[in-house]
Amino acid sequence: MDYLASLAADPAAWAALATLIAMEVVLGIDNLLFISILTNKLPEERRSSARRIGIGLALVLRLGLLGTVAFIVQLTTPIFEAFGHGFSWRDIILVAGGLFLVWKATKEIHHSVDPDSGDMLTSGKATLSFSAAIVQILMLDLVFSIDSIITAVGMTDHIPIMVVAVLVAVAVMLLAADPLAGFIHKNPTIVMLALGFLLLIGTTLIADGFGFHVPKGYIYAAMAFSAAVEALNMLARRRKKSPPPAA
Repeated sequence: MDYLASLAADPAAWAALATLIAMEVVLGIDNLLFISILTNKLPEERRSSARRIGIGLALVLRLGLLGTVAFIVQLTTPIFEAFGHGFSWRDIILVAGGLFLVWKATKEIHHSVDPDSGDMLTSGKATLSFSAAIVQILMLDLVFSIDSIITAVGMTDHIPIMVVAVLVAVAVMLLAADPLAGFIHKNPTIVMLALGFLLLIGTTLIADGFGFHVPKGYIYAAMAFSAAVEALNMLARRRKKSPPPAA
């Protein structure tokens, strides 16, 4: 209790908590986009429960990984060298997760643009089993959770701060999951934009795994710019569809 009280009275701890919460929320956007797109392919009555389970699994994984911080830190130790780069278990996990994300996003883009495909994201039909969706969500949860925890360990040594940041970030994800998924489902162009984001994120994970670190600020700035352009396009389309004012 004295340890927690000293943390609560330390301004530096509050600053670290605020920074870590912001980072966890931003990193959670990647996970939330994937969960939203994937669960929109389930029967409508099961989508919300799948999102809650997916986000709940992310919480369990991150809290579980926080309990093994010493082991997680060792994942950054190189175990072999190839192409002039020492690969650690973290690098292998990032590359595998990035490849899966690129494959999944490419597959969904193909299904969205192929007029003969029976797996249209915007058709409103169930094209994925509940268990398959949960397994795929769990795979990406693991990748994002390990990356998130390693980043958190680099920012603070205090486990309670990490736990609070994870809890707040997951709570934000739970609140945003249904509105975001509903918005994506109702706007086909947003689906394609989100899939493009997933391609970008997957490519970034692969590059990071091979030792080419791309600052996340650049990635999220590009995503924000693309989202702002699409918002203007949506506003322009809405104005064209609205009836002219009566004379």
